[in-house]
Amino acid sequence: MEDLNANFPLRKYQLEFSEVKVCLKWLANFHATFLSHKPTGLWEIGTYWNLETRPDEFEKIEHRELKSKAYLIDELLNQSKYQTIVHGDAKLANFCFSENGDSVAAVDFQYVGGGCGMKDVAYFLGSCLSSSECELYESELLDFYFSALEKSFNSTKFNFDFKDIEKEWRYMYPIALTDFNRFLLGWMPSHQKVNGYHLDLMNSVLTNL
Repeated sequence: MEDLNANFPLRKYQLEFSEVKVCLKWLANFHATFLSHKPTGLWEIGTYWNLETRPDEFEKIEHRELKSKAYLIDELLNQSKYQTIVHGDAKLANFCFSENGDSVAAVDFQYVGGGCGMKDVAYFLGSCLSSSECELYESELLDFYFSALEKSFNSTKFNFDFKDIEKEWRYMYPIALTDFNRFLLGWMPSHQKVNGYHLDLMNSVLTNL
């Protein structure tokens, strides 16, 4: 055990763009480290908004198409070819920053478990960026995440193709975001994270399923 405050004393409520990337790099390294690991001793399905554990919120969803396709969305995420260990609550409040902002450590691993890495990425970006920022920087930030993921991937010996992982997970990003939106629309439809960017992506996903 060690005191994170010694090297990561800062807690932030708003991030510079460079600091968003620092957190994405941490997530990429975490996901690459545990790629294809079974969640032994952890939640079989990570994240606190997992559909199976949120029946009350599911019943309250008023969006009929979302409700009718919620289990399909859940299945797509859970049955994706490439699984890793996800943090499960990778919001801004759970990252501790170094004095210079160049590195971070994460805390609060109570929802860590198996899953597609895009669950963490979609959730994190929604926790620290506005609707307009998410839309404006989506491509750049996803490109950065996958670049960091590839670097970490290349330092480990895997017997599968990184480009195949990237292709699947890019496809899963809006699906992961829609899955979290499903939880919000059942739990607190007025939440600030239920915004134009999230709803537009959700409606696009629903249309294409």
